[in-house]
Formats: sequence, structure tokens, C-alpha cells
Amino acid sequence: MSLVRLLGYKTLQCGCVSGRYLEIGVNREVHYVEEKGAACPQPAHQRNQPLSPDRVARGFDTSRAS
Repeated sequence: MSLVRLLGYKTLQCGCVSGRYLEIGVNREVHYVEEKGAACPQPAHQRNQPLSPDRVARGFDTSRAS
């Protein structure tokens, strides 16, 4: 388990909420599905699971953690 810092979050078009984190020890960004949308048809969107880079939605700068 590594130390992470929340950088932001976004509600995806399917209704899922995705969080963007920075892993402190290795200095890389990781995107996780925080909450699964009630009507999300994508089986890859599972709560507390990372998203692959090709599935990450753009535009995380709209909601920032302080």
C-alpha cells in the first residue's frame, strides 16, 4: 500500500465518479472508480478499481481537492 494524495474527481458520462490521485512514493497519477453509477453499462467500471489510461475521462480540472 502506498501513500496517495487526491488531486481531483469527476463524474463520468455513465454516472460513475472517478478520482485522480498522485502516488507520492513513485510520483505517478492513478485514476480509480470511486462510485459505480446506477445505470453504468461498462463492466470495467468497478468500485475501488483503477481505470486503464485509455478509459480515463478528460477534464479532471473541473473539481479539485484542496
